[in-house]
Amino acid sequence: MRALLRNLPSLPSLRLLLAALWAGSVWAVSYLAAPSAFAALDSTQAGNVVGIMLTRLAWLSMVLAPLLALLAWRSADLDARRRRWLAWLVAGMLVCSLAVYLGLQPMMAAIREAAGPAGVRASPQWGRFAALHGVSQVLYLVQSVLGAILVVKSR
Repeated sequence: MRALLRNLPSLPSLRLLLAALWAGSVWAVSYLAAPSAFAALDSTQAGNVVGIMLTRLAWLSMVLAPLLALLAWRSADLDARRRRWLAWLVAGMLVCSLAVYLGLQPMMAAIREAAGPAGVRASPQWGRFAALHGVSQVLYLVQSVLGAILVVKSR
C-alpha cells in the first residue's frame, strides 16, 4: 500500500495534469474535432456531433474546475498571488464554458429546431444563428487562451 501511495502524483503534478487535460480538451474539440466534423459530414450531422462534444466538454469543465480550484487551494507550493491567479483562470474558463453550454447552445438548438428540415441556412433566423455561433467561437478562443495560461501557471 505504501508503494502505491508513493507512486501517486504530487499535488503540483496533479494540478498540472488536470490543467493540461482541460486546456487540451478545449483545444482538441475547438480546433481539431469540430472543424473535422464539418469537413467530413453534412452541416446537420456535423452540428449534432459537435453539439455532443461541446456538451461533454462543458461537463468536463464542471468537474475539473472545482477539482483544480481545490488543488490550487491545497497546494503548499503556491503563494497567495499565484493561488488567486489560478482561481481567476479556472473561474474564467468555467464561465466561458457555462455561457456557451447554458446560454448559447440552447438558443442555437431552438433556432435549428425551428428551421426544420430545410436547415438553419435557409431559415430567416440564419443571421441570429450566425451571430450566436460567432460569440461562441470567441468564448472558446478566450477559453483556449485562458487554458494556455492556466497550464503555464499551474507548473
